[in-house]
Amino acid sequence: MAPDLDAIDRKILAALQRDSRLTMQALADQVGLSVSPCHRRVKLLEERGVITGYIATVDQRSVGLPVSVFISIKLARQKEEDLKRFARAISGWHEVLECYLMTGNRDYLLRVVAADLAAYEIFLKTKLTRLDGIASIESSFALAQVKYSTALPV
Repeated sequence: MAPDLDAIDRKILAALQRDSRLTMQALADQVGLSVSPCHRRVKLLEERGVITGYIATVDQRSVGLPVSVFISIKLARQKEEDLKRFARAISGWHEVLECYLMTGNRDYLLRVVAADLAAYEIFLKTKLTRLDGIASIESSFALAQVKYSTALPV
């Protein structure tokens, strides 16, 4: 982590990652500050881009998307224009929750959610396989989620 974060900043980040709905008073109490200095630190963390936003995490099963698929993609070519074209294409697909440019045998690793196998097949046939420049697609279905966290170790 950035070396210019002190112990109080780290406490603030840890507390907000546990519960971003804390009032400023509750946050200040947890980190041992009064409200004004705590508020200033939070604003500074936001301005510096350390805190990038506040969200609600949603259980994917409760919204009818219980299937997680990890997809390895190999492109036919790894030229910058091909990488950018792929990234642009998938950036608007709501089924893709995460996408990483990788080293090794595959170029990209995607995490996709779907309602069921049929919904994934539709995604595969109507979106992914229609992209130009893909040499291979390998899908792996998650059987169970052993650990999930959005909190970074601070």
